Amino acid sequence: MTGLPLAISLGDPAGIGPEIILRAYQQRKNGGQPFFVVGGFDVLHACANTCGVDCDIIAIADAREAVGAFDEGLPVLVGSDAAYTPGSPSEEGAALALHSLAETVRSVLLGQASGVVTAPVSKSQLGKVGFDYPGQTEFLAAVCGLAPEDAVMMLAGPTLRTVPITVHVALTEVPVLLSQELIEHKAMIVDAALKRDFGISAPRLAISGLNPHSGEDGQFGDEEARIIKPAIKALKAKDVNVFGPVPGDAMFTPLLRPSYDAALCMYHDQALIPIKALEFDQGVNVTLGLPIIRTSPDHGTAFDIAGTGKADACAMIAAIRMAGECAASRAHP
Repeated sequence: MTGLPLAISLGDPAGIGPEIILRAYQQRKNGGQPFFVVGGFDVLHACANTCGVDCDIIAIADAREAVGAFDEGLPVLVGSDAAYTPGSPSEEGAALALHSLAETVRSVLLGQASGVVTAPVSKSQLGKVGFDYPGQTEFLAAVCGLAPEDAVMMLAGPTLRTVPITVHVALTEVPVLLSQELIEHKAMIVDAALKRDFGISAPRLAISGLNPHSGEDGQFGDEEARIIKPAIKALKAKDVNVFGPVPGDAMFTPLLRPSYDAALCMYHDQALIPIKALEFDQGVNVTLGLPIIRTSPDHGTAFDIAGTGKADACAMIAAIRMAGECAASRAHP
């Protein structure tokens, strides 16, 4: 744990973000990682009452007050707010979500927080208030002065880490977008981040194939021979501990999973299905390659259960814990 708190963005106030933040604070352990929420003081109070969460909430005017206030109640940096309308997203709520996201990043860049944990947002709602990015990851890359491809999504749980090489694109576009350069670039970022943020001195990376049976010697496609194998060879020449291409149906078997620290997959669902199937309640979305720490629960806004008191905070708790561990790893390499 570092001496600085984590900054938590509220997410869409009509979703389950406020509730899982409150429950994460409620279920904190003594000596745990301090954190504060940016904005939504009234939203959090209303959510606590609606969802039956017994949690003291403390208004702070400066992020530097967060650590001292943390034992007394959930610190909330006041300044922006909205009506609490669970299950009914609004432009007012989206504006609050965007402001909260931007200010959490600002807190870290100003040295007032050790990392960012983002609660779930609605991309369609954010688009209505001028948010012109595919998601929060791309926004964070831009704010940090990086190209989108320099911010790498990793899904991490207690026993599995997966990385999609291509992310939010149609499946038909994957073979077109895949390249040796893209695989090498993302693998190098993953290798460096596992060393810097996770304390793994010699990371082991498994790289999947794209086609059934990794192409079966060209019978089911040539991407393995033409793109993936040359990338693996080049990475080995750069002293990256990597192997593959591993057929997608073998990548996540109990026998193979212990042999790597991260699995690099060719497309979105190839990476996300196993993490959600095996570790849904504790899956964390980690953005690698940024100058700041950023984690997020690996689930959405869940508008359908917002305000019912049914939201499970396990993934938010895991995201806070992982952000704190990554920050400590950077502080004490």
